[in-house]
Amino acid sequence: MALLNKTILLLFIFLISLQTLSHSQEVRIGTYIINAGKFDPQSGSYTVDFYLSMQCEVNCSANFEFANGRSTTVDKITDLPNNKFYRIQANLQNSPDFRKFPFDSQELTIEIEDKTKTKNELEYAINEKETGISKSVSFIGWDLKNWSTRVESIEYPVYDEVYSRYIFSINLQRESLSSLLKVFFPVMLILLLNFFAHFPNPDKVASRITLHTSFIIAAVMFHVAIGNQLPPLGYLTLADKFMFATYLSLGFSMLSSIIILELVEEKKEQLANTVHKFSGLLSVVLWVLAMIIVYLTR
Repeated sequence: MALLNKTILLLFIFLISLQTLSHSQEVRIGTYIINAGKFDPQSGSYTVDFYLSMQCEVNCSANFEFANGRSTTVDKITDLPNNKFYRIQANLQNSPDFRKFPFDSQELTIEIEDKTKTKNELEYAINEKETGISKSVSFIGWDLKNWSTRVESIEYPVYDEVYSRYIFSINLQRESLSSLLKVFFPVMLILLLNFFAHFPNPDKVASRITLHTSFIIAAVMFHVAIGNQLPPLGYLTLADKFMFATYLSLGFSMLSSIIILELVEEKKEQLANTVHKFSGLLSVVLWVLAMIIVYLTR
């Protein structure tokens, strides 16, 4: 009878162990952001100061790392088998998307993943009660729109492994009024002056050509200044498309002025007056059509 009891006890322990191994450990993560450093769009880097909590039923695995950066300091505040609490400062990095610059939005993330345990062994969950962001957190030049959390399964095909990854996202929007005044207003002023340059009579077309040349040079230099705010990109931004629409209008104004000059020299005053009459309006129409294309391809 004693042997039978021992056998049943061992079998019971074995079954419990088997059940434990067949289920991955759930670790509930909470993050509370208390401070953030400057976001650098050129490199996509930023610094975050936050509290991190980890809770589980037994023996929480605290062997974590940041998938998009490195921690600079990790202060352990609570270290219990089923409850861990840290204050962490980390230097992180994301790949910014500038296609809609200067009205772009950027996502800054804190991405946490276990160093050794796959999803079959450990799976993260969101602790909503201990997750949030302080009202004092701000990013110069950006509006903090909202934040969110999610858990994703990240596959590493080379190693044939899948890991659970916890992601805290901060969604930023570039300040619209500042972008409008710094990027679009100067170009609109150049276009307005370019339109007024069409008014002098055809006999003063030489001065008109000088003005159009100045406007084109100013637009190109301004475009270069805008581009210096961003890293080298393999695609066009909204600002680039806007500037190309501007070049089309300025280029047409220059071309029409050269045509008027040729017609005046050939004593074709009537045709020169006709081109002069409609060139200003056509430059605006071309710009509007180009902007419609920009809007449709934004």
